[in-house]
Amino acid sequence: MSTLNLEIFHERAAAAEQEIAFLKKEIELLRQSITSNNSKIHSVPKDEYSKLEQENIKLKHRVAILKRTIEAERGKTQSGMKTTETCNATSIYDTLFDLFEKAISAVYPNISNPPVIITSSNNPKFGDYQCNSAMPLTKQLSSIGIKTSPRDVANNIMSKVEESALISKLEVAAAGFINIYLKQEFAQTILSNLVKTGKMFPPYTKKQKVIVDFSSPNIAKEMHVGHLRSTIIGDSIARLLEFLGHNVLRINHVGDWGTQFGMLIAHLQDRFPNYLTVSPPINDLQSFYKESKERFDGDEEFKQRAYNCVVKLQAFDPDMIKAWQLICDVSRKEFEKVYARLDINLKERGESFYQKHMEALVKELESRGLLEEDEGRKVMWGKRDSNQIPLTVVKSDGGFTYDTSDLAALKQRIEEEKADWVIYVTDAGQSMHFQVLKSCAECAAILKSCHRMDHVGFGVVLGQDKKKFKTRSGDTVKLNDLLDEGLRRAFDKLKEKERDKVLTEEELKMAQESIAYGCIKYADLSHNRNHEYVFSFDKMLEDKGNTAVYLLYALTRIRSIARAANISQEKLQEIAQNTPISLEHEKEWKLAKVLIKFPDVLNKIVKDLYLHQLCEYCYEISCAFTEFYDSCYCVEKNELGEIVNINMGRMLLTEAAAIIMETCFSILGLKPVARM
Repeated sequence: MSTLNLEIFHERAAAAEQEIAFLKKEIELLRQSITSNNSKIHSVPKDEYSKLEQENIKLKHRVAILKRTIEAERGKTQSGMKTTETCNATSIYDTLFDLFEKAISAVYPNISNPPVIITSSNNPKFGDYQCNSAMPLTKQLSSIGIKTSPRDVANNIMSKVEESALISKLEVAAAGFINIYLKQEFAQTILSNLVKTGKMFPPYTKKQKVIVDFSSPNIAKEMHVGHLRSTIIGDSIARLLEFLGHNVLRINHVGDWGTQFGMLIAHLQDRFPNYLTVSPPINDLQSFYKESKERFDGDEEFKQRAYNCVVKLQAFDPDMIKAWQLICDVSRKEFEKVYARLDINLKERGESFYQKHMEALVKELESRGLLEEDEGRKVMWGKRDSNQIPLTVVKSDGGFTYDTSDLAALKQRIEEEKADWVIYVTDAGQSMHFQVLKSCAECAAILKSCHRMDHVGFGVVLGQDKKKFKTRSGDTVKLNDLLDEGLRRAFDKLKEKERDKVLTEEELKMAQESIAYGCIKYADLSHNRNHEYVFSFDKMLEDKGNTAVYLLYALTRIRSIARAANISQEKLQEIAQNTPISLEHEKEWKLAKVLIKFPDVLNKIVKDLYLHQLCEYCYEISCAFTEFYDSCYCVEKNELGEIVNINMGRMLLTEAAAIIMETCFSILGLKPVARM
């Protein structure tokens, strides 16, 4: 089956999944109506009682029809899977959830919103997954006068679980836990098709327009370690959503507007009076900024000129705009150097872009009576509760604030960009700001129930002293300096391992960059983003444990197995057409079960946007692979080092592991190399 046909199938399957999701929502609304009717039945006159009962019968009939429709859609999808032989994007969790939800509803149709609790098992004695719904269901049944035991409930549920290509067997254990054992044939199909196509298809998802707002440095200031986490986390979130097929717009909301630009322009006019005709040689914008700031703080006449420049700039005076553009261009080139090194793409859209939008927004909010006067300011309230604060939309001097630009930006993104989902990646200290922004956007009907808005907060980067990461002199660490230090340390590490003696000059440079930038990214992403983390090159460059160095080396090692056996990836694709993946050994089966969890790992991250889970998954793959490789030979050699036997079933399993690890690395922004 060609890749094009596979992609067409996945588009059709995704459409079916969207229809199923819509039907499920409709079922949920109907169930809520049934529950509401049930609560009314005992407190209404007899003539209304029969009406409510009849309405409930109709609603339950509608639920049954919708469930049959869902099954029909599922059938189409599964039929398509058989036809195209592609199961590699199947979510085990979603499949089990649907099977047990249907079984529970069949056994206990009068229980509204029954609990469907599916968990993975860490002990193979208790299955690969478990359904733990029996206990809470027993309590619900007891509340309506039905006395039973969790074990009986579990047996009843198990009796109604339909036969599935996923499940080998079910068993009830202890006090009502249902142990679920997966079929090896299911994993073989998924992993074989993965090797046949040579790529990992994403799990089904409803395609959306997503805007990811991240990095966001200030013009005329160098990027420093404070921008590190937003840049790395934001890029990885964008990569994940792009892999899933969403239409992602990566926005760099730079600080390129405001008082400081009047200050910079006034200083530019004094230093380079012919700036309109000759491009000023500003080589060190940071020093230029410091000079202008000193003048602004100590010279009243200069300060007044700076304010006048701001007024002219915001009125789009041509000479002011020219000066502003010159300053922005110098700064932008410096930003691009950092982004190029980290392989990060962004579309710059600074605060200046929203000037006209802010003006229109204020007029609209005033006309709708959504602004209040507060000591000369104009503020907007969202939901008024004890923790809420207002947005300051217009300052007492008539100027706009970050609140104004953020609300205007959100409005523009939803109404003009047609965004379904907006994600902001900033430090956790801005959490309250985004709560208020969201609340006000909802009150203004900018943000509706069909939209999703997330603030992805994160803790600060600490130094070895557990204080905010600074240089020895107390200055903020520049990002370019940090990357340079990473390159130096990576090179030293490679020399220590004597890799400079076996790698070509080009291979050594590629390995150096892969390790340096990879270890900085991975150290950030592997921590729960809510927590602070200590920046330590020594720990980042360790070649054991859950580090980028270890994982990059692990992938290189996996890839080297086929290379040593003189088998290309194209050849493995051919072999996979007729050779089953070997899953007979317990370590083979253990590795396979880790690999087929990939869609569920991604689905979980999409819900909560915690990327450390993907790092933990990469480490889990590498550990399972090590156990497999230590116990199961792939290539057998004689005493002379000559290959005497190749286990093709295991080579295919090795290839599947490499493809999934490479996909994970791509999402995390890591660049593996062929030789390290």
